[in-house]
Amino acid sequence: MSVVARQSFKYSIVGYLGFLLGTISAIAIFPADMEFYGKLRYVFSAAEIVMPFVVFGLSYATQKYYFIAEKSNKHQNLISLTLLGVFLNYLLFIALYYGINFIFPDIRNWNFFKDFWDYQYIIIPLIIILSLSQVYNKYISNYKRIVIPNVFENIFPKVANLGAFILFFYLDFSENTALYLFLGVCFLGLVGYMYYLNTLEKTKPDFSLDFVKKDKLWREILNYGFFGFLGNIGNYLSFRIAGYMIPGYLSFEDNGVYATIIAITSLLTVPQMGLSNIATPIINQQLENNETKELNLFHQKTSLSLLFLGLTLFACVLVGYPYLTHLMQNGRLLRMAEPVLWITGIGLMFDLATGFNGQIISMSRYYRINIVMTLFLALVNIGLNYYFLVFTHLGLIGVALASTIALILYNILKISFNIWKFKVHPFSIEMLFALLLCIIATTIVILIPEFESNLLNLFFKPFVVLLIIFIGNLFLKIIPLDKYLKKDFFKSILKFK
Repeated sequence: MSVVARQSFKYSIVGYLGFLLGTISAIAIFPADMEFYGKLRYVFSAAEIVMPFVVFGLSYATQKYYFIAEKSNKHQNLISLTLLGVFLNYLLFIALYYGINFIFPDIRNWNFFKDFWDYQYIIIPLIIILSLSQVYNKYISNYKRIVIPNVFENIFPKVANLGAFILFFYLDFSENTALYLFLGVCFLGLVGYMYYLNTLEKTKPDFSLDFVKKDKLWREILNYGFFGFLGNIGNYLSFRIAGYMIPGYLSFEDNGVYATIIAITSLLTVPQMGLSNIATPIINQQLENNETKELNLFHQKTSLSLLFLGLTLFACVLVGYPYLTHLMQNGRLLRMAEPVLWITGIGLMFDLATGFNGQIISMSRYYRINIVMTLFLALVNIGLNYYFLVFTHLGLIGVALASTIALILYNILKISFNIWKFKVHPFSIEMLFALLLCIIATTIVILIPEFESNLLNLFFKPFVVLLIIFIGNLFLKIIPLDKYLKKDFFKSILKFK
């Protein structure tokens, strides 16, 4: 097995382990104290939102210009100047942050900034830790090594969350001590990046400017970094903004409840995680060869697979969720927020139904339009969150509506663009059959009598949903299971060539 294949396989394992660790913790441990869990989510979300401004896309430049720099034996110079640039941006952020607070002291009492000010002693150092970590993460990928960096990126923050929570809730340490532990684990991740890079190649700092001055390469690097920044900030604002805004307008407890539900709904995206790495190179090849018909067929097949698997998981979650909350600490809070699960899940189902439309745009010569669309998603999401939080009394339901509406509009934009430019779309009649089958299965199981045991209901009802969907699929043939339930298929899973 090649280095790339081995790294991809191990990367997937680490990704799923991280997912399991985060989901199990969110279901079994964090609900014991939703308020403190909400604070942990807040400080991390706040740091992540500021991070793109500090990095300014320079982490992506270390990938784009690595091989150019390596030819001149200046790759160490590239990473050194990138790290220096990020650190200078961080100092500029600190100067602006405290300068604005000095000139406008009332700003720290605003809903949007009050919690940031209160927890700045964790958030501000966390910003530079995450910023430098992102640079190392992208740079190390040039060595075709992605597994260990994925451990630092994916596992360490979850361990930090878990460790801080256990220290605070179960071992009765102070909140500040627990938050400093959280910060310390993230810092260990940064140290791990630095040590691992040094094992791949002895680090030799080089801050000379000759290489970047040649042919005004620095302009090209900053220009490329700027587009990376736009895409990055749009992504972070789109998917992290709720975790930042909820404490300011609702409470940390609400933030903990919302984060727990998002962790549960993340189960629905598991099929997408596995197919993404496989689909992207195929899409790229079909675009290169101008194979429009083949691309359209592949787009529809993968979209159908994602939607059908997602709907099946969603149906299981919906019928099992009420019984799961009865077995969880503070389950009452999660039961009250059940509409959030439905609304968020519907948004995710539409996202899965549209398949890999983002990858089609990213792999084409129109890749820059993705940046515009992501910024559109961010602005709509922020605007809708602000509207629902400030001008309505919907609370977390409003946050879920904001995210779902923004996600649906975002995907409609991408679908429209792909139809216009490539004459491809993700929809097929089988999707309607899949939707109706899963709605019928969910409705039947919700209406059937319950057992007295919540634990028994938790396993029995999703099982019945799976059984109904399986039988329905045998007749409707939405997904041709006969092609998969063969010896050759299972043997192919065990091959890594």
